Amino acid sequence: MVELDQLKSSLNAYEEPLAEMGIHFDLAGKEHRMEELERKVEEPGFWDRPEESQKLMKELKYLQELVKQIRELYRSYEDIGTLIEMGYEENDPEIATEAERDLQKFAEVFEELKIQTLLSGEYDSCNAIVTIHAGAGGTESCDWASMLYRMYSRWAERKGFQIQVLDFLDGDIAGIKTVTFEVNGENAYGYMKSEKGVHRLVRISPFNSAGKRQTSFASCDVVPDIEDEIDIEISDDDLKIDTYRASGAGGQHVNKTSSAIRITHLPTGIVVQCQNERSQHHNKEKAMQMLKVKLQLLKEQEQAEKVSDIRGEVKEIGFGNQIRSYVMQPYTLVKDHRTNVESSNVTAVLDGNIDPFINAYLKETANS
Repeated sequence: MVELDQLKSSLNAYEEPLAEMGIHFDLAGKEHRMEELERKVEEPGFWDRPEESQKLMKELKYLQELVKQIRELYRSYEDIGTLIEMGYEENDPEIATEAERDLQKFAEVFEELKIQTLLSGEYDSCNAIVTIHAGAGGTESCDWASMLYRMYSRWAERKGFQIQVLDFLDGDIAGIKTVTFEVNGENAYGYMKSEKGVHRLVRISPFNSAGKRQTSFASCDVVPDIEDEIDIEISDDDLKIDTYRASGAGGQHVNKTSSAIRITHLPTGIVVQCQNERSQHHNKEKAMQMLKVKLQLLKEQEQAEKVSDIRGEVKEIGFGNQIRSYVMQPYTLVKDHRTNVESSNVTAVLDGNIDPFINAYLKETANS
């Protein structure tokens, strides 16, 4: 009975937080909006405006999944309570074991949803545009940049997010010098903003014939993909626009025409690039959108330090500036230097298991 008492106490501790979660998500309001969208989808001519209909379908899918998760969490809470009462009546230890297992699953889902309650920033619901730059160190750093890109790709896959490469430059021998990609999914920016900064790798380099341990750096920059029209006027005189041939795999124009676009905003030094679209015109449109987003963020910052951070000019991609270290030799450890969260399973982290680091960052910034 002592074990059942402990389980009941643990379950009861969730009663108030569970009610608060329902209020935070405005469950009734979301169900009403979901029903409204479901009626719209069935209306004749809904697909006549593909861009608008796709946006509404994306919202509907998100609402359906969220409402389903919350409803299932409520049912799970009630079912575990019933199971515990059965345990008292039948005095069956197997029931206590089952209740403990169900409570553990309940706690995991609750924590996942709780993290979503922290994503209330102005741009958190947006898609994210991520740029990874290899630091000094030649081939080793380029290989590290490609490892980070793979890590985020695997993480996005786990989340059910889509990745679209906007621009990339291969390393001279291996890896990636720089890559810009869009992470498409609900709250993608809210999650990915935690990854902005310098990432440090320590390992025995496969590119070093002497087999010596080597330290490499790569930087990760993250901005929201703001879909709404941004009211910022940019003078043509403030822009330097270069065209170049796209590199690597891509559309039919890759390596044939100079369709890729690089735009430099001269007053701020911000550089944006896009080569993924099929035409120079569309690449320019996407690059201008990215530039406006960065200028909007600059405009919203009040402190010069934050402004410089967005521009990426204050912190070098090197020692003392890293947000996270990934050590593969002489021991295995991934440590986030902002939250002190650690994992000894470097392989799992590099395979996309970065949620513990993201969640800890979101909790800490929410409390600060």
